[in-house]
Amino acid sequence: MTILSTFTAHSFKLATGGVLVFVLAATGCQSSAESSASVPNQSTGNSSVPVVSDISQQTLKQQALRIQRALANNDFARITDDIHPTRGVRFSMYAYVHLDKDKVFSREQFAQYLQQPKIRFTWGDLDGTGELLVVPLTTYLDTWIDGKKYNDARITVNTFESRGNMINNVNEAYPKADVVDFYYKGSDEYDGIDWRGMRLVFEDYQGKRYLVGIINDRWTV
Repeated sequence: MTILSTFTAHSFKLATGGVLVFVLAATGCQSSAESSASVPNQSTGNSSVPVVSDISQQTLKQQALRIQRALANNDFARITDDIHPTRGVRFSMYAYVHLDKDKVFSREQFAQYLQQPKIRFTWGDLDGTGELLVVPLTTYLDTWIDGKKYNDARITVNTFESRGNMINNVNEAYPKADVVDFYYKGSDEYDGIDWRGMRLVFEDYQGKRYLVGIINDRWTV
């Protein structure tokens, strides 16, 4: 078995292990709570102002690091107040943001589903297999976002390097946002193929920055 195939199998097991065993057989399975809950409007017409100063960038980095540490420690409730009060937060499985189908949670929904770990959501298609990732919010945060990966990550603000073959459309999806990019270079065991990226997207609201998106980036076929 090649390093690439070993990693692909390993990555798929991490993303789906354990929880998908309990998913109903239907490929479009989503929870009743998911289908009935109203989600915030995340249209891109907003009045946020991009970062313009070093001091502002440093403040934004500190906020992003606080969120990353909460994710790394599985202390998910700590980021609730960082979520945008009216737009909520969108979760994108890969670098390409799907404005029409990525999951969006309001503050209230985020807090609610943290307390209801049996409710599962369809997050999207797993690259390379086409299988649906259908897991609870807490499992997605723990195993897919996996904030621990970024404890020693390289951090940049509004700067992105080319990596992987998935289109990065963050600037088109969030044209007036500021983006803090976390990059984990991967392990020697997999020759770096297990690299990861996490982009925290922030927009202004009444003079404060709030989280409107968490975008994952990783190796794809």
